[in-house]
Amino acid sequence: MAFPKKKLQGLVAATITPMTENGEINFSVIGQYVDYLVKEQGVKNIFVNGTTGEGLSLSISERRQVAEEWVTKGKDKLDQVVIHVGALSLKESQELAQHAAEIGADGIAVIAPFFLKPWTKDILINFLKEVAAAAPALPFYYYHIPALTGVKIRAEELLDGIQDKIPTFQGLKFSDTDLLDFGQCVDQNRQQQFAFLFGVDEQLLSALVMGATGAVGSFVSRDLSTLWSN
Repeated sequence: MAFPKKKLQGLVAATITPMTENGEINFSVIGQYVDYLVKEQGVKNIFVNGTTGEGLSLSISERRQVAEEWVTKGKDKLDQVVIHVGALSLKESQELAQHAAEIGADGIAVIAPFFLKPWTKDILINFLKEVAAAAPALPFYYYHIPALTGVKIRAEELLDGIQDKIPTFQGLKFSDTDLLDFGQCVDQNRQQQFAFLFGVDEQLLSALVMGATGAVGSFVSRDLSTLWSN
């Protein structure tokens, strides 16, 4: 399957979800946030509703609204808006994936379910496959973050033959400190032209040496005090 957008690479901002003092989402500053990333940081790719954005702490309705706001405010300013749609419920994850496609997102990402955990590669891939199928026109990324999910299936093992099961698979957001696993992901899949996006800011230089094609991190989103004070 061919996708019209260029490969997701370089710096990708893991966006924070701005909140009011009352715990409501502060949608009013997201437009300013977009301008801050583009004009001040030179970053035009974003990852929404992930760990930094506390997506799993939001309701499904809030996650939909946040995704819509980022896509709307980023139109003609951002290059790619990738929405994290992972959830414990397969149906909710599929709903979020379908919604991301409907609003014009540029890709979706999914973590492993982390309550009743998949214990084999095949079980995890079957879950990811069902979510990806809900948005068959969008690039699909696996979000590997075992420290939080508790799912210890190695990313290198998961990637072996993954496009045979998930044709829309385009890459990996690797948020783990196991550089051996990451290096094997890169070395064994060079011909696939996957996006290898590293997610541990403190180890980014090492990951770049090993072949990371980009980074999804919070370091480009940190100095936001000016937005909150306006």
